[in-house]
Amino acid sequence: MSQGEGLLGPLLLARGGVDRSAVHRSDEAWLGAAWSDPATRVLLVHDGNTMVRRHNGTAELVLVSPHEAPDGERYLLGVDPDGVAYFAVATTVPLPAPVPLPKGAEVAEAVQDTPDWADVAAEGLRKAGAVLGDRDAGLLVNAVALEAWHATHEHCPRCGAATTVVAGGHMRVCPKDGSQHFPRVDPAVIMLVHDGGDRCLLARGPQWPEGRFSVLAGFVEPGESLEQAVAREVLEEVGVTVRTPRYMGSQPWPFPRSLMLGFFAEAASTEITPDRDEIAEAMWLTRSELGAAVENGELRLPPGVSIARHLIEAWYGAPLSGDW
Repeated sequence: MSQGEGLLGPLLLARGGVDRSAVHRSDEAWLGAAWSDPATRVLLVHDGNTMVRRHNGTAELVLVSPHEAPDGERYLLGVDPDGVAYFAVATTVPLPAPVPLPKGAEVAEAVQDTPDWADVAAEGLRKAGAVLGDRDAGLLVNAVALEAWHATHEHCPRCGAATTVVAGGHMRVCPKDGSQHFPRVDPAVIMLVHDGGDRCLLARGPQWPEGRFSVLAGFVEPGESLEQAVAREVLEEVGVTVRTPRYMGSQPWPFPRSLMLGFFAEAASTEITPDRDEIAEAMWLTRSELGAAVENGELRLPPGVSIARHLIEAWYGAPLSGDW
């Protein structure tokens, strides 16, 4: 069973193929040697995107050697079973600038015409996450999450001083007060509510177009258990009380830093009263109604890269066609 494959099947952003190698993060000698090794592979990330090569229905990350990488914050992503180290560089060079390029160069049109780059483009997790292999999916999730955190934590929350990146990109330190700051993860529950029989509850957010539906979700509040968060969010959003929340699996959702914790929850009441600030409409659907609505295009489900899609299909009992 591959990483990320459990009760909900292969959760596409919960995969990986490298050891995160926390033991090396504070070893400056090891980090320096790894960066000097031409076998080391580097992933370039810019605003959540990286270079992806597609060919005959497959996809892989474009990884470069350290000497080909442009300047930028450097994050250790891990080491694979063969001892190859992987880093990410948060580059200011706009993608899809192919590499290698001279330091600080703009997009070079000439190299985009070469065969090696014919099927390469800048892509993010939502587009590429479902088609990348285990190793590459794990590398990209890690890199995107770290880039997003660093971009919003450049200053100390205690005194406002500019912080310094240390520990292979997994910590920032304030040079003024010595405080240490670590990448933040926000837990969020995401739950498919069912009636214990043949109906599930799906809803549409007010910002979504007609026909786009998903399960309910919300962030865990301070001092709250996951099960309490499930019950509170469902009650707040649709006025339904639930019982026996059952944990099904989790996956990172670095947009920018969530961890989605998936649940099934049985409804103790079924009357729907939507919170109009968060829910435009919500409805109960039988399996046959759900299948028919998806098939005729009246209802569109979340993409396969999301845990929401896996919750819906696990309850339905089979894959469903189409997505957003």
